Amino acid sequence: MLQAIGRAIQLPDLRRRILFTLGILFLFRLIAHIPVPSVNPAAVEQLRTALQSNQLAQLLNIFAGGALQNFSVAALGVYPYITAQIIMQLLQPLIPALQELNKEGEQGRIKLNRYMMWLTIPLAYLQGYGQTLTIERTVNPTGDPTLSLFNTSFDIVNNFFPTFVILTTMVAGSMILVWLGEQINEYGIGNGISMIIFGGIVSGVPGLIVQGFQISRAGGVETFLGILAFLAIALLTIIGIVYVQEGQRRIPVQYAKRVRGNKVYGGQSSYVPLKVNMAGMIPLIFAQSIIIFPGVVASWFYNPNGTGLGNQIAGFFYNTFNPTGTSGGVVYIVLLFVLTVAFTYFYTMVLFQQQDIPDSLQRNGGFIPGIRPGKRTEEYLGKVLNRITLAGALFLGTIAILPFVTQSITGIQIGLGSTALLIVVGVAVDTMRQLEAQLVMRDYEGFLNR
Repeated sequence: MLQAIGRAIQLPDLRRRILFTLGILFLFRLIAHIPVPSVNPAAVEQLRTALQSNQLAQLLNIFAGGALQNFSVAALGVYPYITAQIIMQLLQPLIPALQELNKEGEQGRIKLNRYMMWLTIPLAYLQGYGQTLTIERTVNPTGDPTLSLFNTSFDIVNNFFPTFVILTTMVAGSMILVWLGEQINEYGIGNGISMIIFGGIVSGVPGLIVQGFQISRAGGVETFLGILAFLAIALLTIIGIVYVQEGQRRIPVQYAKRVRGNKVYGGQSSYVPLKVNMAGMIPLIFAQSIIIFPGVVASWFYNPNGTGLGNQIAGFFYNTFNPTGTSGGVVYIVLLFVLTVAFTYFYTMVLFQQQDIPDSLQRNGGFIPGIRPGKRTEEYLGKVLNRITLAGALFLGTIAILPFVTQSITGIQIGLGSTALLIVVGVAVDTMRQLEAQLVMRDYEGFLNR
């Protein structure tokens, strides 16, 4: 592998792509430290502390590439664009015009991407306002003006212009990150949006290592053994993610021979790869967002020392949908597992319908041996996909609850969640495959045949 990396660096074109990607990631880290206007530095320190206990803020910080903890101009990250992508994917089976655009090839994809960009802007404004209000209440629950996140009142009604400037700056920062991701797609290596998130997560790894050493030094032998167990579980998790992400069922396909003039086309054999985890990390995002939402809303109305029916109802939701709540724990973990499995099946079916593999095979003269083209092929592929998706869904459900299980076993809590780990490993494997393809095109041995 090291020899292959050396060969990749020696090739001028690949070296330029690798250096360009690294340069964009360095630029992103610079942007991640530029604060928004009127931000209160003391409140930012409080924000970093609050991130340790607020699950929603942790999830948003992951997709902001770590920029949320500095409340920089990139605090929204690329999450609005990811939300726009998910919405467009869910709308395609419902809107025939979008389905037709998806089938038009490159030009159709360009139009869909333009629509996603337009949709990203209002979503960014909405997310920016809601996210900032949530963070403000987390950092300053008492409403003390000296502990406010900003030096000015963040109120779109009573203080419109300063609030609008703050939101516009955050939206502009988010769109700049999306643009940087597009530049990586065009001139660099890897998926641009994923690389932006990857860079932000990896930049926090040195801090996690320091945190691990501090925990080790503060504790005794049991703490040291707990850290070793934590590292062993993390290593096994990484291996499992690689195997499941790369796992696929290959359905054999035979193409009929076609004669055009004096030439014969087709007749060769191929296969349709059905991935074990076709949905990727999206089900985890769906499940975590939905299960976090009731607890976050309830926290706005819940007072631990308060009384009354409304406060009791808010307390029930707060404690139930909180893994550290008095009535949460097992209930939260079970709900997270079930939701992750359900969303894996749902999103896999959406993606499978968008690909329209049976129709594509029929148009190109392909068929699965022993299976009639058309409806029978669709039913057969659906059955196979349901079976292999079960393994992927159970695996994603296990990954979702793994941090809680690991903490209960080892007693160690380090701020690298399952979603972040899945993103890091998935992006690393995908980038390696792209480098592999580039080396194979130039008749060099790649990474994966070692």
